[in-house]
Order: sequence, then C-alpha cells, then structure tokens
Amino acid sequence: MILRRKHIAQLGARWMPFADAASEDLPLGQLWRLALFQVSVGMAQVLLLGTLNRVMIVELSVPAMVVALMISIPVLVAPFRALLGHRSDTHRSALGWKRIPYLWFGSLWQMGGLAVMPFALIVLSGDQFKGPAWAGEVLAALAFLMTGLGMHMVQTAGLALAADRATDDTRPRVVAMLYILYLVGMGLSALLVGWLLQDYAPLWLVQVVQGCGAATLILNIIAFWKQERVRPMSRAERAAPRPGFGDAWRGLMQQDGARRLLVVVFLGTLAFNMQDVLLEPYGGQVLGLSVSATTVLTALWALGALAGFLWATRRLARGADPFRLTAIGLLVGVAAFSAVIFASPMGSAALFYAGACAIGLGTGIFGLSTLNAAMAQAKGALGAGLILGAWGSAQATAAGIAILTGGTLRDAVTSIVNAGLLGPISDISLGYTVVYHVEIALLFFTLAALGPLVRIGTPATAPDQGQPGLRLTEFPT
Repeated sequence: MILRRKHIAQLGARWMPFADAASEDLPLGQLWRLALFQVSVGMAQVLLLGTLNRVMIVELSVPAMVVALMISIPVLVAPFRALLGHRSDTHRSALGWKRIPYLWFGSLWQMGGLAVMPFALIVLSGDQFKGPAWAGEVLAALAFLMTGLGMHMVQTAGLALAADRATDDTRPRVVAMLYILYLVGMGLSALLVGWLLQDYAPLWLVQVVQGCGAATLILNIIAFWKQERVRPMSRAERAAPRPGFGDAWRGLMQQDGARRLLVVVFLGTLAFNMQDVLLEPYGGQVLGLSVSATTVLTALWALGALAGFLWATRRLARGADPFRLTAIGLLVGVAAFSAVIFASPMGSAALFYAGACAIGLGTGIFGLSTLNAAMAQAKGALGAGLILGAWGSAQATAAGIAILTGGTLRDAVTSIVNAGLLGPISDISLGYTVVYHVEIALLFFTLAALGPLVRIGTPATAPDQGQPGLRLTEFPT
C-alpha cells in the first residue's frame, strides 16, 4: 500500500501540469490556489475590454468615443502600480502581513466597481428619470476606475507574493503558470459571459456582471488564504518610519540596468500591441476573409503565446539568460509582422495566419522573459512589489498607448489615401501596413535598448559542473 501511494505521488509529480514549479516553501496545491488571482483579473479584464465594450455600443447605444474613454480609464491607474507595490513592500502590520492587505482591498475595489458598473451603464445609455444629465458619465467613469484600481492592486501584490515564495530554480515555471492562468481566466470568462448574455436584458446584465464581481472576490479569497509567510511586528517596528517612495524609486533607478529594463518593456509592449485592434479588420478588408475565418486569429495568437510561454519556461529553467530570450522574442516579432505585411501582396491567408500565430509566439517569449528578469531582482533591499509594480506600470501603460496609437495611425493614413494626397495610390492595405512597419521599427529600437542588458547577462561558467551555462542575471549593485 505504501509503495502504491509512492508511485501515485511520483506519477502526479511527473504528469500534473507545472508540478515542477512547486518547491518546499510553495507546494503544488498552494501554488495552484495562489494562481487563482490571475483568473479573477482575467475575468475582470474580459468584462472591461470585451463584453461590456460590445454591450455599451450595440445594446445600450453609447457613442463609441465615450466607450473608448471609459475603457481607457483603468490604463490611467497603471502608472501607480509601482507605488502600490512599494507600499506593499513596506506595509506595517502587527500580524506581519505585507501583501494580504493589498490583495484584500484590491479585491474589494475590483468587486465594488463591477457591482455598480451595470447600473452606471444603464444610466449612461439614457435610461434615466431623475438626477443630473451627467450622472451616467460620472458613475460609469467611477466604476471603471474602481475596477481598474482593484485589478492593478491584486495583480501587483499577487505577483509580489509569488516572487516572495518562489525559489530561483522554480521562478520561471511559476511565472509561466501565472501567465497561462491569466489567459485561461480570460478565455473561460469570455465564453461563459458571452453565453450568459446571449439574450440581453437590463436586469440580466446587472445580475451577470454583479455575479462576476462576486466570483472575482471569492476566487481571490481562495487564492490568498494562508499564503503569506508572516512574522509579527513589534510596536517599535510598526512605529518606525517607512522608506519613502521617492527614495525607493531613486534607488531602483540607480541599479545598473533597471531603467533600461523598463525602457525595453515599454518599447517592446508598444511594438507588439499596436496591432491589437487591427489584425481582424486587416484580414477582412484586405484579404477578404469571412468573420468566422478572422475569428480564428485570436485562437492562433493564444496558441502562439502559449507555445512561447512553454518554450521560454523550459529555457529559463535550464539557466538561460532572460535578456537573450527577450531578444529572441523580439526577432520572432520582426519575422511575424513581416509575414503579415507580405500576406497582402501575395494574397496568402496561410501566411497571414502564420504571422498572427508568430506574433503571439514573440509576445509570449518577450513578456515571460522580461517578467522573469524583473522577478529575479526581487531580492535584497529593493522589494518585489516595487520592481514588479514598475514592470507592470511600463507594460500596462504601453499597452494602452499602443492600442490608441495603432487605431489612430491606421485611420490617419487611410484618410490621407482616400483624400488623394498620395497621388494615384489607393491601396486599402496601406493604413494597416504603415502600422506594421512602425511596429517593426519599434522592435529594432527595443533590440538596441536591450543590447547592454544582454552584455550584463553574459554566460557564466559553473565551476562545479565543468561546462558553460547561462544564469538568471541580476543587476549589479
């Protein structure tokens, strides 16, 4: 019986997904439970950027400009992620908690925003009998702001908690698992909410969105329950002045390579995300693909991203330098956008699909490698919250700017072409391909910015192994 149980445990450790991401301080059960905070953030993300976006424009007849403004509000909170992370690093508590209070209050903000959001949207649509005419806009903006603040607090504190508990060896696999659970949360939530809202009704919208808000709170409570290792603080420790954010930020920026890493994250995210709202219209308008054919693009992108996560995880687990993997992800992106561009003159849907999948592959490698590089620095005087908050600020801010810039640039070029300002040129694909060329240029700029970091992360020879290997590089202090 004992041997049978031992064999079952060995099989579970071998075949259970991400079983090798567990460590003595973070067992597999606790790791899977902790990853649920990414599912809740993915669910809120889908509601903000997908479901409610469509409901506001189609069912509620809200002007598209107002919808775009509301969706951009959570991005305005992104630059404050570094401050939120620093506050969690230096939080004073008699129980010794640092991350849990920010996870808890972030969950409440996230749930609270989703709880009032459907009412605000119904008022915003004009279904209002009393009160000032601007009440709908103000209430909707407040709901989006609350939800965005909650999402950023939960994700920053959750990633910092994962960095606190992961070891150097398991960190790449922990990062990959959290990334994948975020995608899974988005995918499952999109299917579930889309199915629930097939038959739209105002009251049903309220129930579905509020139900999702309650689900995010429940998932987060399950995720962080008894996860943080605490050391009770004495009265003197709690009364001691906390380090200021300005001093901590200056200390981070003085680290050799820290500023450059944030530049790389910002430029790379900007390059990969400008096409977010353009790939499906490009396939429909330029290549003549049907709605069902362009819908496949999201699945191909996700498949590529998943492959990038798994490949980068395997390489990082073997000691690869995250900065070199970042460079590989950027080069994959250059090839991917080139394929998308050449799909138009060649009239090749297959090349277009391959390019979309490769964009996901490059994005996955780039995102996982830079996040792992940031988490690897979460030791010593600088806390995980500040470093990961800075990474999240650069990534989220660049993503919001990229989506706005991509759509605006495409429309501007198309208007110039339609006005005949470029002479006889009337190619409908020009507005799209200009954006893709800009993205390729940004990828090369990112590679240039990454160069010194790759030199920092040169291969190191392990003296006890007798052969060269790559290590997870830390910024020299």
